[in-house]
Amino acid sequence: MKIDYSGKTVVITGAGGFIGSASARLFAQLGARVIAVDIDKPSLAELAESVTADAGEFTTAVAALTDPDTVDALVDGIMRDRGRIDLLFNNAGGMMPTPMSAIDRAEFERLRALNFDAVYHACIRALPGMVEVGGGVILTTTSSAGTGAVRGLGVYGAAKAGVNSLMRSIAVEYGKDGIRANAIAPSAASPGMLAYLETLPGGRQGFIESQPMGRVGTAAEVAQVAAFLGSEYASFVNGVVLPVDGGIEALLATPQ
Repeated sequence: MKIDYSGKTVVITGAGGFIGSASARLFAQLGARVIAVDIDKPSLAELAESVTADAGEFTTAVAALTDPDTVDALVDGIMRDRGRIDLLFNNAGGMMPTPMSAIDRAEFERLRALNFDAVYHACIRALPGMVEVGGGVILTTTSSAGTGAVRGLGVYGAAKAGVNSLMRSIAVEYGKDGIRANAIAPSAASPGMLAYLETLPGGRQGFIESQPMGRVGTAAEVAQVAAFLGSEYASFVNGVVLPVDGGIEALLATPQ
């Protein structure tokens, strides 16, 4: 089995981060015309330098995705320049463990804007173009906090639950238009994830020891799943929230 994205336009948000950068490099290696989006210009520059010379076409775009007008302009510009988006990977997001009662209105709106609103606006803007060309794929990075409650992640989890529902709704409403929408729920050793683990009882090591595989995932392992879900090999996978967590979700039914 060889996944080939030659000639495909792939848009990845949060591309300067842990999972985003690994995904951007992988899609480029698979021949895609990658558009890497992030608010952090230096991280995008570093990413661009790391993409191999024989990879597919690679461009970057600096954008603040919490601004709906910016998201709309970004997608409109890509459609104008490229004519299509074959894969939209909504990977941007973020959280910091905080009790719900300690989150003020501004922080609530920031978390919602980054983790749900930006995804919604990108999808709604990209869908007409996908319908016009006969199909496309939407992927979104979600979280286990969107399927089960996690202390300190109430607002973040609610936003991710909304993302899960949005992906399923797109799958149902646009499946006959050749459009698939899925979410990926990773547990990977990003700096943010590792910092979060230190706030738990037992810290990072306690969490790792409790996991079925005895470790957290790598960015490359998540990127490989994204590449599969976006490919023709996953042509009948639609409307799912796929854990990429080494078995963590399998533990959720067992009180810990």
